Amino acid sequence: MIRFRKGDNERSGLFTRRALLLGGAQAVLLSALAGRLYQLQVLDTQRFATLAEENRINLRLLPPSRGLIFDRTGQPLAVNRNNYRAMVSADRGRGAEMLIERLDQVFGLADAEKVRLLRELRRSRNAQPSVVRENLNWEEVARLEFNAPDLPGVFIDLGQTRDYPEGELMSHIIGYTGRVSDEDLNGRDDPVLQLATMRFGKKGAERSLEDDLRGRAGAVQVEVNAVGRVVRELDRTEGQPGANALLTIDLDLQRFAATKLKQQQEQAGAEHQSGAVVVLDVITGDVLAMVSQPGFDPNMFARGITQTEWRDLLDNPERPLNNKAISGVYPPGSTYKMVTALAALDSKAIDPWTVLPCNGFIELGDIKFHCWLKGGHGGLSVQGAIAASCDCFFYECARRAGVDRISEMANRLGFGRVSELGLPGESAGIQPSRQWKQEKYSKAWQQGDTFNLGIGQGYMNATPLQLAIMTARIANGGYEVQPNILLAKAAPREELAPPPVRTKPTAANLRIDPKHMAIVRQGMSDVVNTGAGTANALRFDPTTNRPLEPALQFAGKTGTAQVKRITEHERAMGITQEQLPWHLRHHGLFVCFGPVENPRYACAVVIEHGMAGFNAGKIGKDVLVETMRRDPSRHMERYKKMAAR
Repeated sequence: MIRFRKGDNERSGLFTRRALLLGGAQAVLLSALAGRLYQLQVLDTQRFATLAEENRINLRLLPPSRGLIFDRTGQPLAVNRNNYRAMVSADRGRGAEMLIERLDQVFGLADAEKVRLLRELRRSRNAQPSVVRENLNWEEVARLEFNAPDLPGVFIDLGQTRDYPEGELMSHIIGYTGRVSDEDLNGRDDPVLQLATMRFGKKGAERSLEDDLRGRAGAVQVEVNAVGRVVRELDRTEGQPGANALLTIDLDLQRFAATKLKQQQEQAGAEHQSGAVVVLDVITGDVLAMVSQPGFDPNMFARGITQTEWRDLLDNPERPLNNKAISGVYPPGSTYKMVTALAALDSKAIDPWTVLPCNGFIELGDIKFHCWLKGGHGGLSVQGAIAASCDCFFYECARRAGVDRISEMANRLGFGRVSELGLPGESAGIQPSRQWKQEKYSKAWQQGDTFNLGIGQGYMNATPLQLAIMTARIANGGYEVQPNILLAKAAPREELAPPPVRTKPTAANLRIDPKHMAIVRQGMSDVVNTGAGTANALRFDPTTNRPLEPALQFAGKTGTAQVKRITEHERAMGITQEQLPWHLRHHGLFVCFGPVENPRYACAVVIEHGMAGFNAGKIGKDVLVETMRRDPSRHMERYKKMAAR
């Protein structure tokens, strides 16, 4: 009989328990594995099928075609053209560094381009492609195709880029487009703005009409392989193009005004050519021309501006990037005297028959405020003072009316505030007052400040657009007409109905006595159309050397804005404007309206450091007469040209 020892029994029991525990654990693990397999293969089948499909299929947004911009007669100002560009995609930036190095060998990328590409590839969603380089020529296309096997995710795409047929001529009005920046995205949730190929309006009408011009994105469904290269296109939904825009600008008149501004400065032998011209319809407020010189070529920004080109624009003393018509500010000089006259008449500080003396200067304490005519003008009424541009008369007018009444009248005529034009970057200028000086300089307003304000000097400054607005409101009899740049907009292939013809202002009345307005308008007419006027030489037709025909006669006002005050010592030495450096010479200004009998158009001209208002007057005359001859308000039927675009 075999006997087991006690130790053997214990070992056998321990082995059995361990075997049971191990078997149980294996059973649990196998059950969990089976359950997991059941979950993955049965319960979650649809979910993983969807994920697999998403790896194979990408849904990509298609940038819409940007809306076109035309002038009031249907001539194109901003259009789209085909653009071959190299694109690259990478799944969440995997392998982006190596890919960019290979692209550098093909294109010779700048450091800034490499940084941009790496950032875009890392933040791209669903392998959305980024732009490597645009506007490829055939040599670059061939080089890229030759190296295609070593460049996974890189392909050539045919897109659109902005083209500006008129270049510098319309640069400040149209502006340009550029890559979407973080600042542009502020407050905008349109997913199309996340596309690397998308362009955003940066200046001018491109910026102010951005939401209308952009359109709505389309979508394309594509099948991709493991490295993200497109295998085939599965489905496509076209986007909605942006709306087309029709501006109030008359392109031919714009070109004429720009030519006259350039020619006048060339004839005067100006060291630099810098200035602005604005033409308004005094009934509708339409901006018919808005020239700012010099301009820039917006196509540089469309194709991608270089650092050298950008630096040249910034360093140019003539400030070509600045739209002088709406953001350039200048003392209005004698063109402001109509404001002082209306303030004095409206407040009854003077009446239409008040005669004030001019001896060549007026004294305030130990300071002499000089009239431009050394011997003085003698006694003048307000109408004669406007025609002769007598400084002493308006010193006294300003003293009697006071700064508060002058500032209030100036505000009614459009100074000291931004208009409703519709272009970004407009300056409000400065319409000084007692409160303004106290807040700005912590100093009280002085009588000498009032004298300077009365002739448009001192702290006062305004834009050429504001001068045109003032002139338009005087010309139309005192109605608060507002300038506008957008005539109409419509979706592509949608016909535009012509705006209603207007012959009378529909804006609010400024509540200025019509008799006072008539006196000021007559004074402006005398500036040009009488021998006593400061611009009487402008009343002649240069081709016949006879006065202009009645339908083309106009009224105006010259102005010279002081940049540097000529001291008594310099006067005694006989120092003239021509002897000063260009940047210290006076600005030349001119405002005008016509026809005299039935005003329809107003024009303002500023020549930076042009020394005399008469030089600006030559430009103003030519531009205004040309406007009256072509009479853009009559060509309403031409608005329909855009319908066929």
